[in-house]
Amino acid sequence: MKLKKRSFSLSGHRTSVALEPEFWATLEIEAARQRKSLASLIGEVDASRGTRPLTSALRVRALVAARTAI
Repeated sequence: MKLKKRSFSLSGHRTSVALEPEFWATLEIEAARQRKSLASLIGEVDASRGTRPLTSALRVRALVAARTAI
């Protein structure tokens, strides 16, 4: 499966994140559920991820969102 790369401005700098399309779709659904933009959701994850890499933190957030949707 090919990764899909997206770019965001986080904490005043541009960064790119590559995730599988299924993770992006889950994060988009979660953002819509919370009535916020995907960029806003990514910013929240970035701010609360601690030392975990952003890509890993986003995968975990998508997993949690998928589990709570069941």
